[in-house]
Amino acid sequence: MKCPVCGCLEDKVIESRQSAGGDSIRRRRMCMGCNYRFTSYEHIEEKKLMIVKKDKRREEFSEEKLSKGVYRAFEKRSVPPSVITKLINDIGEQCVILAGESHEIDSSRIGELVMDKLQDIDMVAYIRFASVYRQFDDVKEFIREIKRIKK
Repeated sequence: MKCPVCGCLEDKVIESRQSAGGDSIRRRRMCMGCNYRFTSYEHIEEKKLMIVKKDKRREEFSEEKLSKGVYRAFEKRSVPPSVITKLINDIGEQCVILAGESHEIDSSRIGELVMDKLQDIDMVAYIRFASVYRQFDDVKEFIREIKRIKK
């Protein structure tokens, strides 16, 4: 590791400790050139979850995009923010599990997950999301979807 003071590439690890959460290692080092002591951190770099779009493009999973869509569906509904936040976190976790070792999941699968969860919480939010996700063109499609979920 390069010394931040003299730039020497030779150092000695004096002490190593695992972080409280166990997700990183803190190392105290001493430069062999100038004896300066400094700290470095080591952690695992995980592969990012990728979304496979309908046109086969891939983009990084964005919890922000998911949140915007879900919050828009719940707009002016009396659902506590804590319930919405839990829903978003659950969907994110499920996406990681479903993606598995490939770290990829189809955008359509995410849409279906969101609709499944919304249906359990608030039917109006579900219809709002479904109308955008399934691209309803007219009122008949709304009526058809409402009849389907009433059964």
